[in-house]
Amino acid sequence: MDKVGNYSQTQVSGLGQAELESRALVRTAGALNAIKENWEQRRDELDEALEKNRKLWAIFAVAMHENDCPLPPELRVNILNLSMFVFQRTLDIQEAPAPQKLDVLININMNIAKGLVGNIEDK
Repeated sequence: MDKVGNYSQTQVSGLGQAELESRALVRTAGALNAIKENWEQRRDELDEALEKNRKLWAIFAVAMHENDCPLPPELRVNILNLSMFVFQRTLDIQEAPAPQKLDVLININMNIAKGLVGNIEDK
């Protein structure tokens, strides 16, 4: 691994779970937004960006079913419902792609990321 790779790995390994999740959400929202803003030039990147976002939300959904999940049951259900919405919206976008349809996924990711960062700052 090169020096940049070593630095990146060290930087990531020093982060808490909420901050990692927040960064992943922001990263996927950023990729989706870049495609939305440059639709004609970057449309061919849409499927990969949607797949990354779907995988991220699948991780969240699976985590809500874990026995040791520290979140209250009501919040777990809300995250599962949000995950299902993200999955449905992803299918809708894949069936009939349009740049404006990305807004809701971008907004969800950014708002959840802000909430995660807010929880870190409150501690």
